[in-house]
Amino acid sequence: MGSISGSKKLKRQMAPQFWGITRKNKRFVVNVRPGPHKKERSIPTAVFLRDMLNIVTTLREAKTTIYSGKVKIDGVVRKSLHHAIGLMDVIELENVPDIYRLVPKDKKILQPVKIDEADKSLKLVRVSSKTTISGGKTQIGLHDGRSIITDADANIGDSCLLKVPEQEILKIIKLEPGCQALVTRGVNAGQVGMIESIEEGTFILPRRVVLRLGERSIEIPSDIIILVGREEPLIKIK
Repeated sequence: MGSISGSKKLKRQMAPQFWGITRKNKRFVVNVRPGPHKKERSIPTAVFLRDMLNIVTTLREAKTTIYSGKVKIDGVVRKSLHHAIGLMDVIELENVPDIYRLVPKDKKILQPVKIDEADKSLKLVRVSSKTTISGGKTQIGLHDGRSIITDADANIGDSCLLKVPEQEILKIIKLEPGCQALVTRGVNAGQVGMIESIEEGTFILPRRVVLRLGERSIEIPSDIIILVGREEPLIKIK
């Protein structure tokens, strides 16, 4: 029987800073397995419970919680210590009243924010790919690894408001001036600004947006932002 690819553990010194783990008391930490999010932009479920939320104190307690089916991510029970939790994922814990969404905050690419019960079935996702499949149907790929066959007019860079876990598209936010965008990476991670203009990409440069952040404007690649609404965000992100 073949083994699942990827190592189950990672040297603590090599773990991303936003995991919030100690570096010197032990040598290894649970690693992220290949999944919906890129390894460098996600956190394993066990580390999220133990080091980011501090709901459990040891890996043994995290195993008990996860293996007993007490953790839901986007409305689906996940029983893996290594499952990758990433941008905009919603996490519920059995017998815990708080519900969390992972968003960029304070220059860190992932931090949990508490959300309301009514908000837990809503998720914003960025369209990362678009293809035509057999039968002339359109399939869009989303930043969290989902693929949806749809007739909706969504292009790369747009955002979709999903109802999870049903994966029903409730609304599409087009990438255009006047939209509110959340910076997901870099020194401005966690800031929300208004798109002033869009600069089309070239052979050398990617597509860029000019984003208004308070009293200043910055030009950044369009793939490090996610649209969150027009006048205001459609979901809670702070």
